[in-house]
Amino acid sequence: MIAATGLQHAAGRAFDRIADHYDELFTSTPIGQLQRDVVWAQASAIFRPGSRVLELNCGTGTDAMFLAGKGVTVTACDASTEMIERAELRKQRQAPDAPVEFRVLANERLHELVAAPAYDGVLSNFAGLNCTANLSTVFDLLAMRLRPGAKLLLCLSTRFCVWEILHYSFQGKFRKAMRRWRGVSEASLEGRSFSVYYPTIRSLRNAFEPAFELRSVTGVGIAVPPSYLNQFMGRYPRILEALRRFDAMVCKLPVFRVAGDHMLLHLERV
Repeated sequence: MIAATGLQHAAGRAFDRIADHYDELFTSTPIGQLQRDVVWAQASAIFRPGSRVLELNCGTGTDAMFLAGKGVTVTACDASTEMIERAELRKQRQAPDAPVEFRVLANERLHELVAAPAYDGVLSNFAGLNCTANLSTVFDLLAMRLRPGAKLLLCLSTRFCVWEILHYSFQGKFRKAMRRWRGVSEASLEGRSFSVYYPTIRSLRNAFEPAFELRSVTGVGIAVPPSYLNQFMGRYPRILEALRRFDAMVCKLPVFRVAGDHMLLHLERV
């Protein structure tokens, strides 16, 4: 059931513009799946069958349906009405009886979940939290809605992505190559602009402590390139597989784990 939440923020309106081809741009691409596999491996390990998980920034519902297939009950939220509509269509196609509820709900409005029971975990995949200016408020809201010991799996864009720096520098687009370095940049989708924030692990600690403890950090898309290079790299599956294997070897190491396209944080409610 889609629950309206009034006016959405700028990112939600922007993603409305690409919802009908988001899966084509990212979800269904070789690079998109390689990056998602890293998240799914950890999600399968920490979210147990029978648990209740709150998903933030659920997009077209790919991750929610994956968790439901593992026996997890999911409340999946997104600020984009169009994304939620496509998530509902995915559910109807794949598994109409899956234990998933989709809601139009921005991160900043988690207080509207007042009637919800305590959750056993939280998932936020692929940079949805990078569109949130005040993460401290989000973590405060989450802390009130999670059981002690609840697991959080949060995938955010890094501040320094080696692939992006090299890619745009070789094109002479130095401003774009360094767009993440300042910690905030302006993005645009189909003519809709919104702010994107790039927190460091240190600044994230300031936002989530003392309610949460950091258990691990995993690099996502270190040697595997960002999705905007899929049109080129997607033609070379063997090279992509070699890059995936390299990522698997170095993704937990200092420096490497924060030098990719994304970083995957595993937190625990204390």
